[in-house]
Amino acid sequence: MTEVGVETLKDQLGDYLRRARGGERIVITEHGRSVALLIPLEENASARRAWELVEAGAADWSGGKPAGSRRRPRTRGKSASAIVLEDRR
Repeated sequence: MTEVGVETLKDQLGDYLRRARGGERIVITEHGRSVALLIPLEENASARRAWELVEAGAADWSGGKPAGSRRRPRTRGKSASAIVLEDRR
């Protein structure tokens, strides 16, 4: 989650509202302490469930793009790229 101080929020309110509309949750701080949470008014069920996992400590998200898995997924048979190349012939 993004954290922003009250003064910065006042100066850049339009930007933070746009980010909240886009689904981002923003923690508002005052003197280094969290005082409020700016969240989208409407969230879909999957986004709500994902945030529940973050709040429960079962998941972690710092606001960036998810990194994905470090390991390649195991597949059976041909890879998708091999099938596409074969189909082009």
